[in-house]
Amino acid sequence: MDITIAPLDPADPAAVDQAYAIKAAAVHAPDMPPASRQWFDTLINFNRRDERIEFALAYLDGTPVGLIKSEYPLLDNLDNAGLDIQVLPEYRRRGVGRALYAYGVQRARDEGRSRVMGHSADTMPGGVARDPAPTAFAQAMGAKSALVDVRRRLDIDTVDQAALDTLLADSWHRASGYDLRTWTGDVPDEYIDDIAYLDGRLITDAPMGDLAWEAEQVDAARIREFEAFRRAQGTRGYHAVARHLDSGRIAAWTHITRSATPDWHAFQQITIVDPDHRGHRLGLIVKIENLRLALRHEPALRSIDTWNADSNRHMIAINEAVGYRAVDIWQNWQQSI
Repeated sequence: MDITIAPLDPADPAAVDQAYAIKAAAVHAPDMPPASRQWFDTLINFNRRDERIEFALAYLDGTPVGLIKSEYPLLDNLDNAGLDIQVLPEYRRRGVGRALYAYGVQRARDEGRSRVMGHSADTMPGGVARDPAPTAFAQAMGAKSALVDVRRRLDIDTVDQAALDTLLADSWHRASGYDLRTWTGDVPDEYIDDIAYLDGRLITDAPMGDLAWEAEQVDAARIREFEAFRRAQGTRGYHAVARHLDSGRIAAWTHITRSATPDWHAFQQITIVDPDHRGHRLGLIVKIENLRLALRHEPALRSIDTWNADSNRHMIAINEAVGYRAVDIWQNWQQSI
């Protein structure tokens, strides 16, 4: 068997088609939808100031069977490179994954990186079985699990809206001195600096285990660039914030995104409360209010996925109060190179 690896040329439509077919066929978990073609094309063609993304195809005897995505942070975390490897199931155990990993490690070294990172989905106790191959592969390559996340899913059809009404009313009783603001799409100019501050706090505030990821330097320009990237991908965003009335500052923020396709699935992204404003149920308030905002705009929405470190008991409690239920375990791998 002859394994060759070639960088993906965005100007080669046949190669891009082949790469997307592999990406769509080799999803990390079978209940998650494949990435949309618009999302994939944007990753290839959009130039970002904060991150560079590269793809390469692996060919087995001339047939495209594997894909690697390499991510290089450009503004911070300059020692790190993210690797995401996919091999078509029918072509596994033939050395393709190892060849892609060796390629990714060498490219990371060429870029001056000293650490590679990736992730895999695992079966949780009593949960639906997940393919054990990705985790076994990471272990075989010598990577170590640095942080354990748990994915939880909200099944919209099972949401108890009356219970949410009660939770929301009780929470607002504890949140005097704050009001709610919501929007769709880009962050309003009046809130952009506060949102950049909260976004930059995420790595500091969230449990990170042994994952060697430093706090990101987030400013308004970085937020605006990422919004342009999301728009190019066809992603819709829904936001809710709690505003402190005395100062006018944003004290809590949450964000849901829905890709261009499919219309039934979305991701619960960041939820964060400024440490100076904790203890007022603001996280629960913005999460419930934003869920309802998204549902008003997305009537076909049926499932929302979110991830939390398994040690993040406070945010897990909020998610489970809303109705999220654990689905599987996700290992965050890293290896010094």
